[in-house]
Amino acid sequence: MNILVTGAKGFIGKNLVSALNNDKEHNIMQYDIDCESELLDQYTKECDFVFHLAGVNRPKDEMEFTEGNVNFTAELIDLLIKNNNSSPILMSSSIQAAAENPYGKSKKAAEDLLFYYSETHSVPVYIYRLPNLFGKWCKPNYNSVVATFCHNIASGLDIQINAPNASVTLAYIDDVVQQFISALSGKAQINDKYCEIPSAHKTTVGEIADLIYSFKESRNTREVADLSDGFTKKLYATYLSYLPQDQFSYPLKMNIDDRGSFTEFIRTPERGQVSVNISKPGITKGNHWHNTKNEKFLVVKGNGIIKFRRISDDKVIEYHVSGENLEVVDIPPGYTHSIMNTGEDDMVTIMWASECFDPGKPDTIYEEV
Repeated sequence: MNILVTGAKGFIGKNLVSALNNDKEHNIMQYDIDCESELLDQYTKECDFVFHLAGVNRPKDEMEFTEGNVNFTAELIDLLIKNNNSSPILMSSSIQAAAENPYGKSKKAAEDLLFYYSETHSVPVYIYRLPNLFGKWCKPNYNSVVATFCHNIASGLDIQINAPNASVTLAYIDDVVQQFISALSGKAQINDKYCEIPSAHKTTVGEIADLIYSFKESRNTREVADLSDGFTKKLYATYLSYLPQDQFSYPLKMNIDDRGSFTEFIRTPERGQVSVNISKPGITKGNHWHNTKNEKFLVVKGNGIIKFRRISDDKVIEYHVSGENLEVVDIPPGYTHSIMNTGEDDMVTIMWASECFDPGKPDTIYEEV
């Protein structure tokens, strides 16, 4: 298909174009404010579908609302009529179209133009009254509270919260793009006459800020947020996209002694913790057992032996492990266990424990295998 995208360089446009480009069979015609007007005439001759995303939402003069939202929509419709092109049109409108403010009135007027065009020319029109959006590539300190909070907090800058309990409805950009592409296939979800983004999230300004601050602090605590919550998962991904490019990495505290080192990597209240253990040649670590805590060992470099003995039993069980043949070894409760480096180089083991280590309740009892 030949797909025309107006406002192609905007937040929604960049994400949509990126997704559409994954399908090599489509020809994407990108139009934005810096393009020559003649190009729009050419595109409206050739297009098979129109994503009308262009618009004005933060002008210096209120008259720009009419020019960018109403007049440009009229121009687009006129060109399609002139070129005898009945391509379906999808328009990104706003929930503000139901409000009595200059921006909302201009979006409502643009909607009305498209609905009238649809009725008089039998052209499919899909209008999405979008809530606040968030996701990668959104401009901070402009008109998105999420983009501003993510950018400022990631950069160590202050944020301003005037009404922490103010309610906010948010839609994630990838969910929006997915619905737009569904509409391209004729599968838009329509309620009354407007299309819906079914996965919108309701929260408050204060909750957004608290979550983003927790993401920043997670580098110190090594805790990972509960990503089973859809909104938290999407907000965390968004936050990471605003990290300064020289701050993608961060150090971990290595507990080093003459045996090697032990370093906690990730802690989660629900899923335990992951650590990296480095053992010097000939070194044995462990010789302890747990009542409830259980572990998984994965040697990724070097060679070793993991030994087990059930408590009050004399039988010793051995598992030979190697970084050349990756296999996970479960460490059940009630078995004292040890791991010995039998190679000539450092042995590196990824260790998962079902519980984060709590020095007050270690559930670790020393006993030789």
